[in-house]
Amino acid sequence: MQSPSQRPAPIPENHPLRRLFHAMTEASFEQVGMPDVELMIYVTGVLTEFVHVDNLYRVRDAQGRRLEYLFELQQESEKGDAAQARAVQKHLGDYAMFMVGMFPEHLQRRRRAVSPAYYVTQGKTAYATVSAMDGLRPSAALFRKLAEHFETCVQALNHGKTYFQDAFYQYLMRQMA
Repeated sequence: MQSPSQRPAPIPENHPLRRLFHAMTEASFEQVGMPDVELMIYVTGVLTEFVHVDNLYRVRDAQGRRLEYLFELQQESEKGDAAQARAVQKHLGDYAMFMVGMFPEHLQRRRRAVSPAYYVTQGKTAYATVSAMDGLRPSAALFRKLAEHFETCVQALNHGKTYFQDAFYQYLMRQMA
């Protein structure tokens, strides 16, 4: 993973982009029938974090090559200590949810095309793993909820992307290519 000094600065809580993502997420979760505030806040955070493409691909192998495929992320999570494994599993869940929720069509166009169902399964498993690793910490309940409602979060993201103007959505697609 990138060292904290290499990561882009987080977007402040009161930034207009974070507020836009929160409004979109709130409307989307209500639209899919799950107005869960905790999930909305988490998904807003994922969207805001991944505005910086460097954050989307922050997990790197020993040679510094960015890891873009879920199987690579899974393998990387098995190499480090418990804290590293948790961080990579959390990233795997976030990455899977973001990609299948916002850009499912991109998954089919990649060099190694995979089905969105694979991303759903891997994302759910990653969040369940983080929940188990967190044990009795309060975060365990959040990650258990993310695993249980992964498909709903994906639906909300998929619905939410309709709030963006086509030009903005296309810009994000170009950034990921």
